[in-house]
Amino acid sequence: MLKMSAMNRKFIQNLAETLCKQVKHFDKRETECLIRLFSGLLGEQAERRAAHGLDRVRFRHILHNTFGMTDDMMMDNGTSPIWMRTRIIIMPVFRAFDKDNDTYISVREWVEGLSVFLRGTLDEKIKFCFDVYNLHGDGYISREEMLQMLKDSLIRQPTEEDPDEGIKDIVEIALKKMDYDHDGKVSYSDFEKTVKDENLLLEAFGNCLPDAKSILAFEQHAFQEQHGH
Repeated sequence: MLKMSAMNRKFIQNLAETLCKQVKHFDKRETECLIRLFSGLLGEQAERRAAHGLDRVRFRHILHNTFGMTDDMMMDNGTSPIWMRTRIIIMPVFRAFDKDNDTYISVREWVEGLSVFLRGTLDEKIKFCFDVYNLHGDGYISREEMLQMLKDSLIRQPTEEDPDEGIKDIVEIALKKMDYDHDGKVSYSDFEKTVKDENLLLEAFGNCLPDAKSILAFEQHAFQEQHGH
């Protein structure tokens, strides 16, 4: 396999031409920029790992430093219900990018993931967030998965005697809101209908998409600075 860090210009151009026909939202020049950025990020990994793609550690670093998505990031905008005041959940986001589940993000997965991350339609973002929240990959967000995600993400008050009880109550509220067919879990259809009725619930179980300011900063870096190289 040709190492990304050693890619020549012609190879990048040909790869960009192929990918931009298969991935929505980016033209050929933008796709080239994303490939060059990916190549640079691979160069910061150990050679053995770089041959496969971006690993979890590097991806976590990218979310933190490139998109400003940190473990302390609050998505509460003052109007969100209490059960939406969450921290980012990073590893499920990695899995949503890593479509073939090989524990590395390939250049194709990088471009495909960023197309939704940066410019996705509401439908694409609904699918992405559902994939993030569907921890077990069985096509449903279960009560147990909700409990796990909210335990990992909700900001707890130090005075709470039994914070898990409060989280269980929030899970029941979420199920009542989202579980249209009353089967005790949230299907893709349930989630899609809920979010289309109320867009604020897109990231109900943890922040997994960058904000507009971070998107703008990333695009300026990727598409202007990279193009100048």
